[in-house]
Amino acid sequence: MNTIEKSASLDGITLETIVTQLAESLGWEAMGVAVPIRCFTHDPSIKSSLKFLRRTPWARNKVEQLYLQQIRASLLAKPSKPHR
Repeated sequence: MNTIEKSASLDGITLETIVTQLAESLGWEAMGVAVPIRCFTHDPSIKSSLKFLRRTPWARNKVEQLYLQQIRASLLAKPSKPHR
């Protein structure tokens, strides 16, 4: 996925929303396995994660990719509505 596609798919979604939704859906432990960074594995919090991710582009990119994977997976898991 190139930068334009990534930014378009995350358009209007804040980093705080991404981290909060991942923490609620996956949990901190699973997030730490998927993206092994200290702010997810040692005394995790939204605040500490945001501080680190805003200063660390490679980690932010990995978290954004994880979020996009979760969105795609949830869309694929939803049954489609039958046509009438």
